[in-house]
Amino acid sequence: MFSVVFGIACIAFTVFATLPVGLGWGSEIVLFLKGAAPVLAALVGLIAILIGIADLRDRHEAKREELEYEKLKDENKD
Repeated sequence: MFSVVFGIACIAFTVFATLPVGLGWGSEIVLFLKGAAPVLAALVGLIAILIGIADLRDRHEAKREELEYEKLKDENKD
C-alpha cells in the first residue's frame, strides 16, 4: 500500500515540477532526457547483448544435454 501512495506522490510531484505554473522545470527535464537518451540506449544495448549471449549458451547446453540423453538411451537399449 505504501508503494502505491509513494508512486502516486512521485507522479504528482513530476507533473507539478513540469507545469509552468509549478516549478517550471519542463525545459530542464527535456534537456536531461536528450542527454540521457544515448547513455540509456548504450545500457539497453549492452543488456540485450548479454541476454543474447546467455540465450546462445543455454541453447548450446540444451542441445548437448539432449545428445547425451539420446546416447544414454541408445546404450540402455542394448
